[in-house]
Amino acid sequence: MELSKFENKIKVTFKDKSLLKQAFLHRSYLNEHKELALEHNERLEFLGDAVVELVVTDFLYRKYPQTPEGELTSIRAALVNANTMSEVATGLEMNDCMFLSKGEAKDIGRARQIILANAFEALTGAIYLDQGYDAAAKFLADNIFPMTEKIVADKSWLDAKSYFQEKAQDINGVTPNYKILSEAGPDHNKKFTVGLFIGEEQIAEGTGHSKQEAEQEAARNGLEIKNWNS
Repeated sequence: MELSKFENKIKVTFKDKSLLKQAFLHRSYLNEHKELALEHNERLEFLGDAVVELVVTDFLYRKYPQTPEGELTSIRAALVNANTMSEVATGLEMNDCMFLSKGEAKDIGRARQIILANAFEALTGAIYLDQGYDAAAKFLADNIFPMTEKIVADKSWLDAKSYFQEKAQDINGVTPNYKILSEAGPDHNKKFTVGLFIGEEQIAEGTGHSKQEAEQEAARNGLEIKNWNS
């Protein structure tokens, strides 16, 4: 996608077009195009991360005035994690704007999700530098805030492993455990399948690109199977 079309899509017209391009410039691309007089997007990502955290924190503080700090922290973490931001970035078709090396462009697994999430933060940082705080806050309000209701309704902000352990100890008097059932795929895009057990009984299983991700999915599935979500 041409960057001018992307500006129209997000309703932000950059004064400094190089900032917009830099937001999409992955380190790997510069390795193959050393003639470019631009930095990769990691400094913008660093700045954008701080802007995202402040804007989202302010939003949640005002939206949920009775919610304790610990729950707000967990909801914020669910709103600004790589899964959510890469999902939003995909919806904005940011993938079509990325400047990646030939090798990186072929990888469409978890690594691409991380690249898109980082680019979303870099874009936020670029908007902040070019247009100011209010414009960056509006961009996040348009694109991140709408995810809040679903995250809260689905309780996906909960640390599923901790919640399942708490329930299992209260109801069964047992601490659950996790076992890797299988691993598949190359090192850069592994897929783990993990079983969730109470004693010797397998309750559920989950898959993910890391053991931790697979364990969280297994715990979410276990909560559903046990009807412990309420």
